[in-house]
Amino acid sequence: MTEVNAEATIGQAAGRGQIVAWGLWDWGSSAFQAVILTFVFSVYLTDKVGDDLPGGINASSWLGWAIATAGVIVALTAPISGQYFDASARRKRALAVLTALTILAMTGLFFVHDDYNDLWLGLALLAFGSTVFELAGVPYNAMLRQVSTPATVGRVSGFGWAMGYFGGIFLLLICYFGFIAGAGDNRGLLGIPTDDGLNIRLVAILAAVWFAAFALPVLLSVPEIPRTGADPGAASAGFLGSYRVLWRDLRELWAADRRTVGFLLASAVFRDGLAGVFTFGAVLAVRVYGIADSDVLLFGIAANVVAALGAVVAGRFDDRVGPKAVIVVSLVSMLIWGVVLLFVSGPVLFWVFGLLLTVAVGPAQASARSFLARLAPPGREGQLFGLYTTTGRAASFLAPALFGFFVWVFDAERAGIVGLLIVLAVGLAVLIPVRGPDTSFDPEV
Repeated sequence: MTEVNAEATIGQAAGRGQIVAWGLWDWGSSAFQAVILTFVFSVYLTDKVGDDLPGGINASSWLGWAIATAGVIVALTAPISGQYFDASARRKRALAVLTALTILAMTGLFFVHDDYNDLWLGLALLAFGSTVFELAGVPYNAMLRQVSTPATVGRVSGFGWAMGYFGGIFLLLICYFGFIAGAGDNRGLLGIPTDDGLNIRLVAILAAVWFAAFALPVLLSVPEIPRTGADPGAASAGFLGSYRVLWRDLRELWAADRRTVGFLLASAVFRDGLAGVFTFGAVLAVRVYGIADSDVLLFGIAANVVAALGAVVAGRFDDRVGPKAVIVVSLVSMLIWGVVLLFVSGPVLFWVFGLLLTVAVGPAQASARSFLARLAPPGREGQLFGLYTTTGRAASFLAPALFGFFVWVFDAERAGIVGLLIVLAVGLAVLIPVRGPDTSFDPEV
């Protein structure tokens, strides 16, 4: 295969249709993240399948360990995977294979019946699906450089994040009203029987079909990257040799431009704080601010909508003033509204200031992706986004640990907000000294 200059891969598929196709993968992938892993199937697995599990360890603990195992595998393999995908010119092929494996795992969940003997199959499929899904995010994020130009990377990243938010909301509503809502032996508008967990098992099939349908456009419209000489030896290094190549590249990055390493550290911290806002938001809404259980889903939908809209709007500012400014403003605003939430009470004020806080989550996430895309050496985006995944995994204990610590120390769930604010503040402090990427371009482009 003839090698080309790595610069040629930038913006090679930046047509409007290709950008939409890229964003549709995010729309479809929310089927795994929102429906399978977070809100529907994981709950079925712990509350139904494993509710009568014998022994002293409950199903929730087993689920936590299964997902943690997947996280360790991802953290260890993401950088060398992205490195290999790029060096061997197999970025799109890797996305296709990893997406297909995720869909197969989701489809297999249909065979997890409401029987504790099936818990192990469910855990294995969830862990495997989580592993390949997160690894699929590495070549997908690396494609951002292909489907955008230096003038549009911010708004394209914001568009992708917004598609993910809206896709998750839309599918959750379909699942809830079509398969889950109501009481009795038949649920949802479709009247699906609940016997043996059939309604939830069919949700898994729907989610798999949803992901497959919306993943196809990017695979059909965005071309494979050409082979480049950006990372010598990476394509033929072998498994253990890939870590030597990775270490060599990290030393070169440290010597040439330390801001990449600084940003990876800062983003790992503040992204965990962003995740913590959504992870513990529902708990705080009910336990501290008096939101009714039935209204939590409505708040969750509203929070995702404003975060998505924030990502779209902030994307244009990202392209004009740079991603660092967007992230800093987002984190500062979250700290302000978080402090306000410490002192207010009642559902109405939680709706107001909670949504003001979450509107900044989308811009911070989208601009973090565009920040790294701008910094990544051409032809090595996969390697950098693999490191982005790994560092995020390494810091993923911070928000949960500090949330729990402050709740324990002050014996008040409201105090957990302080833990989340500390994580966001530390991430901001680490980010401030990091020089932002160059964004010189014609703003009329």
